Amino acid sequence: MRVYSTRGRAPAAGLAEAIAAGLAPDGGLYLPEAWPRLDAAAFAADADLPAVATRLLAPLFAGDALAPALPGICARAFAVPAPLCPFGADGDFLLELFHGPTAAFKDYGASFLAGCLTALPRTPAGRPLTIVVATSGDTGAAVGAAFHGQPGLRVLILYPDGRVSPRQAHQLGSFGGNVRALRVAGSFDDCQRLAKAVLADAGLRAEVPLGSANSISLGRLLPQMAYYAHAALVHWRAHAAPLHLVVPTGNLGNALAALLARRIGLPLGRIVLASNANSVLPEFFAGGDYRPRASLATLANAMDVGAPSNFERLQALYPDPAALRRELTAEAVDDAGIRAAIVRTHARRGQVVCPHTACAAEVLDRLRARGEGGHWAVVATAHPAKFPEVVEPLLEMPVPPPPALAAMLARPAQAEPLANDLAALQALLRAW
Repeated sequence: MRVYSTRGRAPAAGLAEAIAAGLAPDGGLYLPEAWPRLDAAAFAADADLPAVATRLLAPLFAGDALAPALPGICARAFAVPAPLCPFGADGDFLLELFHGPTAAFKDYGASFLAGCLTALPRTPAGRPLTIVVATSGDTGAAVGAAFHGQPGLRVLILYPDGRVSPRQAHQLGSFGGNVRALRVAGSFDDCQRLAKAVLADAGLRAEVPLGSANSISLGRLLPQMAYYAHAALVHWRAHAAPLHLVVPTGNLGNALAALLARRIGLPLGRIVLASNANSVLPEFFAGGDYRPRASLATLANAMDVGAPSNFERLQALYPDPAALRRELTAEAVDDAGIRAAIVRTHARRGQVVCPHTACAAEVLDRLRARGEGGHWAVVATAHPAKFPEVVEPLLEMPVPPPPALAAMLARPAQAEPLANDLAALQALLRAW
């Protein structure tokens, strides 16, 4: 499969080439030139998550250098189940994506990307490939865990100082070795701007081979379709009805993956985006202009994004805003709504959720209150134990971390300060 840049000023590339590069040379984001069509019947022989992932992604990787390695990559990346569980007694569901090593949905895409880059030939002259990743909380830890100790690969994590949870910050700095964490004096949008700038710097990349592990990378985006495909198939086989989704979103990668899975033909119904107080997307989908702006700090910090990168992909796929608004809707939830949803979800549904999942739970409750029917799943993007300072006082109870998260928190952690300055980041990369 060939891929193209959303900005149309770069030559088409092979999928492996695009995954290794992360960002197109013109600064655009890569997208496949064509999408396969696969309905539920195409997956009749596929039951578990790795098998569904392999079947789903095989047409996109057909003829690519990574095609022979795809089954093994999927087997490793999707070894952890993503169960579709009951969410209270009202027939709703919770898609649990937090059972990986860092207790967040990003473990799946990060592991898949690491498998791809490990399978590709090494950079010239034995120089390591440095993965630059901006994170609003969860991406960096997932990428660090996936790439830690991998020969020929290094990771540089940029996160906004003071704007991730204490446990997220500890995770980000707990790796050492080939993984370095930088606490940037700025917002996530600043971190994302710095990462995009160095990835688009041809001169720097000639000196320091660079790649990306944010959802701007197809190696992160495409595999995230797999758990939506699997959930849709599990539900379809049990109920012969499409599964509707409420997806917490910030940078739009996870939500875009759900949309792409539906576009390919999986039995998914409506997709509703749940934002926090950073309401750029809800305003657009309500009919306003797309107006990116500085992000606000909220309790759902991993969604504190004022300029979602993947909106550029949405515009490339749906150039007509009216057509795009027919595909998705979005609602915003402020911090008061997040707190109320955490308490209400525990009381009414018997479920403890993280602040990001609480945004989606609040939106689902609004939909039900407006009389919305059908079968709905809230996408649970992180384990609530990553946010004890938010969840535990509200519920007046401890939330024990799962074993993998507990082990990570027991390790020492260190992060280096970095000014919100491109020249400082360029100098650090050249000196590493």
